[in-house]
Amino acid sequence: MNKIKLMKLKAYALTTLCFLALLSSCKKDDDNFEEIPQRDRTEQQVADLDSLKTYLNTHYYNRATFAEPGNHRISELVISKLPKDASGNFLPMPDPDNNQMLSVAVDIDNPKTGRYDGADYQFYYLMLNEGGGEKPNFSDNVRVNYNGFLPNGKSFDSSVTPIEFDLMSVVAGWREVVPEFRTSEGYTENSDGTVTFNNYGLGVMFLPSGLGYYNNPPSGDIPAYSNLMFSFELYQSEINDHDGDGIPSYLEDLNGDKNLFNDNTDGDNLPNFLDNDDDGDRILTINEMTRQTYTVNTNLGEEEPVLDTTIEFVRSRTNNGGIITIKTLKFVDSDGNGVWDHLQKDVKKDYSKL
Repeated sequence: MNKIKLMKLKAYALTTLCFLALLSSCKKDDDNFEEIPQRDRTEQQVADLDSLKTYLNTHYYNRATFAEPGNHRISELVISKLPKDASGNFLPMPDPDNNQMLSVAVDIDNPKTGRYDGADYQFYYLMLNEGGGEKPNFSDNVRVNYNGFLPNGKSFDSSVTPIEFDLMSVVAGWREVVPEFRTSEGYTENSDGTVTFNNYGLGVMFLPSGLGYYNNPPSGDIPAYSNLMFSFELYQSEINDHDGDGIPSYLEDLNGDKNLFNDNTDGDNLPNFLDNDDDGDRILTINEMTRQTYTVNTNLGEEEPVLDTTIEFVRSRTNNGGIITIKTLKFVDSDGNGVWDHLQKDVKKDYSKL
C-alpha cells in the first residue's frame, strides 16, 4: 500500500488542554449549574456495564448496508430498538445473525485497576471499518466526523464538516477506542476544492459514564451519569508533542494509564507532557537527549536508518535532490541505572553543548 502524505493538522494551545470538554459548543449554563454529588466509581461502573449490555442486547443496526464495499458514512447508520409485545416483552431480533449489536460489538475489559480514579472500566465498540492507514496514539491530534448520542437516541452534539481536536482534550473513552482504528489510507483532492478520504476508520463506541462525563456533564442535554455513544469517521492523525521537548506526548505516559496528567517527575504544577524541564534540574528536557544526524543518498541506493521510535525521535527531515538529511533526538541513561537523564534531577548533562 502506498503511503500518502497527510495534510498538516492545526496546532492546539496548551492552556486549553486541562479545561476543554468534548466540544467547544458544549458549555455549562453557569446560572443554572448545580453540583451533582459523586457516586462510588466502582459501583457506578457495575450499573453502567449492566445498562450497556442491555442496550446492546435490545438494539440492532443495518449491518447489510456496511457489508457493501465503499466509503460509508456515519449518516448511513441506523440503530433501532426492538419492539415490545402487549405484555412489554421484547419481540425477536430481526435477522439476528446479521443485525444484533452485541454479537459484533468488541468487548474490552481493562486489566488495570486504578486507571481512572480507582475503577476498572469496561466498554464496547462496533468496528464498521478498521481503516487502511495508521493507528493513532491516545494523545494525538485527529481529524474526524462524529455524532454523540444518548442511549435514547438523542444526539447531543455532532460535526457538520471534519473537525480536528486533541485526544487529550476529550472524554477518556475516546483515548481508549480511537487507537483501535486506523486513519484513511489516503485522500483525493476534488476539482471543486473538497477532499474525499478513502478507506477510513468507521465505528461506534459505547462508553460507561466513567469514561464520559460522569457526574459533571458540560450541558443540560446530557444527564449526570449517562452512558455515551459516539459514531465516528477517523480520517487523519498527527503525533503530538505538547510541550515541544522533542518527546512524543504518548511516550511521556510513564505509568501506562493513558492519563498524562498524573505523570509529573519533578512534582511541580506541570505534568511532564506540558513541562519542558521534566526533572526540574534547570536543563531543558530537549537538551538532556543526544542529537544525531543521518545523511542518506538515495541516488546511490542508500536506505534510511530504522529508528527505535521508543527512544529516538525525528526532529527534522529534508530532501535535497535525493539526499535526505534526518536529525533526531535520543534518550540517554548516562549513569546506567535504568532511568533516563531527563528524568533524574541529580544528572545534569546538557548535550546541546557537546
